[in-house]
Amino acid sequence: MIKFYIKASIIAIFFSGKLCAQIVNIGDLSIAPNTQFATLLDFNNKPTGDLLNDGNLIVYANFNNDGLVTYSAPSAGKTFFIGAQQQLIAGTEIAHFQNILFDNTTSLVPFHLATAIDIGNKAEFKNGIIDAAGYNGKMIFDEKAFHSNVSNLSFVDGKVQKKGREMFEFPVGDKLFFRPSYHGMGSDNNNIYTTQYLFENAGSSYPYTSKDDTILSIDEMEYWNVTQDQASEKIVLSLTLDTNTTPASFFEEDVEKELAIVRWDNTTSKWINEKGVVSDPLPGGNYTKLITAQVSGYGLFTIGIVKKTIIVDSDLIIYNSLSPNGDGKNDSFHIKGIDKYPDNRVEIYNRWGIKVFDVNSYNESDVMFKGYSEGRETINKGKGLPAGTYFYILKYNTGSKTIEKSGYLYLSQQ
Repeated sequence: MIKFYIKASIIAIFFSGKLCAQIVNIGDLSIAPNTQFATLLDFNNKPTGDLLNDGNLIVYANFNNDGLVTYSAPSAGKTFFIGAQQQLIAGTEIAHFQNILFDNTTSLVPFHLATAIDIGNKAEFKNGIIDAAGYNGKMIFDEKAFHSNVSNLSFVDGKVQKKGREMFEFPVGDKLFFRPSYHGMGSDNNNIYTTQYLFENAGSSYPYTSKDDTILSIDEMEYWNVTQDQASEKIVLSLTLDTNTTPASFFEEDVEKELAIVRWDNTTSKWINEKGVVSDPLPGGNYTKLITAQVSGYGLFTIGIVKKTIIVDSDLIIYNSLSPNGDGKNDSFHIKGIDKYPDNRVEIYNRWGIKVFDVNSYNESDVMFKGYSEGRETINKGKGLPAGTYFYILKYNTGSKTIEKSGYLYLSQQ
């Protein structure tokens, strides 16, 4: 005889008086706001099961979803994966979590993600690496979703997908190393990108000897796979370098060499130079350096050492700091001599790859960047931007050729 005991939000299933090895939901299970449902046993949501979590769902064991797992927006529903054993997250259907916490210290890699899960608001990474690569899983972040506390102790080893146009740090890594990439999603809220970091050689299908003449050497220890699942725009991509995974030669300074992002180009079957500018880590970054470039395509990326680009016929002087406080000093991004080249374009991005400024015919008097988001296809148009580091791209026509320069711009509000 099967009996169901339901009291408040606690459910137990007995068969012939003995506790079963799992909790099975075959109907409607709702967790109301400010209430809690905890399962010490494996939880199995069957195809007929509807789980609505607007409260707190605490999962101590495995979690399988073949039905519907969702929440009522804008609730504060939260799911806690805090098991005392390794936990398998599986199922044939995508489970939708508004907020989720990963906190499991039973091993370094306690979470095995064998399905796709969707984050509507926030993912907190506290303890435990999520192995998605080994189980063919994927973590999806919705348009407004974000995360916190990612580190070498907790990240996604596998694919992470992001929807929308919001700035985003992809919380990816491999083995025991968190190695994020950063980029904004462009101007379209319907954009979708997926990223995975791999601490390994790209393999014989992508020979490192097949490369642009400007590329001197390539990081053969690691790469990122960035796919554009739904979009048509170029992105400004930032990759991370770390002394734990990146070869030591990529931290050595040489006046004739510089670092660049390199990408495997399927059309030419070689690694191409996407250029790039190196900077220090973002605040709280668990890595050593950051390199940023506007890339021309998608696929496999890593770091390259390239011949330093020297522009010998440019008479421009770029002042890469501004403090628009009205004191008459450095109130704008000043490019001395740009008036000689009216056929020009200036684009400025924040360090997550979101475009904040974009104009043609930049000059030294009225068309200038003054710390506000202006121009076409920019976010928060007309709004003052926060202090920090920004990435600029300058393109100008000299009459005989088009020259492109890029670098970092430092914005202070003092």
